[in-house]
Amino acid sequence: MAAFNRVVLVGNLTRDPEVRYTPSGTAVSDIGLAVNRNWFDKQTNSRREEVTFVDITLWARTAEVAGEYLSKGSQVLVEGRLQQDSWEDRESGQRRSKLKVVCESLQMLGNRDERSSAPTPAAANAGAPQYSGGGDFSPEPTSAPNFNEAPPPMPQSSFDAAPVEAPDDEVPF
Repeated sequence: MAAFNRVVLVGNLTRDPEVRYTPSGTAVSDIGLAVNRNWFDKQTNSRREEVTFVDITLWARTAEVAGEYLSKGSQVLVEGRLQQDSWEDRESGQRRSKLKVVCESLQMLGNRDERSSAPTPAAANAGAPQYSGGGDFSPEPTSAPNFNEAPPPMPQSSFDAAPVEAPDDEVPF
C-alpha cells in the first residue's frame, strides 16, 4: 500500500521563533502559523474568514535562519510532513496527542521590511552568506546606469549572417 505525507502551507507567524539546541548541538525551533481562509457565504450574503493555527517544528539550519530573520507576523511558505506527538498529561495522567507539521522546506515571503526588524544579514554577520527564501535577493549595489549613453554594440553571431540555402535533395520533406 502506498503512502504519501506532504503538507504545503502559507501563513503568518503567530510568535517570534525561539531557537533551542539539542544536547548534540542540533538547532530546533517551534513556531506557530496562522493560515487564513476567506470565502463568500451566500446564506448571509457576506464575506467570511476562518483562521487555522498550526504548530510547526523546524530543525537544523532552517531553525537558525528562522530565528535570525523572522518575527511575529512574517509571511512564510512551509513544506513538510504531518507528525503526531503523544504524551501523558502530568496533571490528569491522561494520554494526550497533537498533530503538528515537521518542516522540510521554509521559504520567506514578502519583502525584508515585512519579515523582521532584525539587522540585515550584512550588518549582523559580515561576510556570512545571505539567505533570502522569498526570491528578493539583490546583489551589492553598483553604480546607477546612465540611460543617456548609447548602448554597447551587440556582438556579431552566426545568426546575423545571410541565410544559407539547403540543396533540394537534403530537405527532409
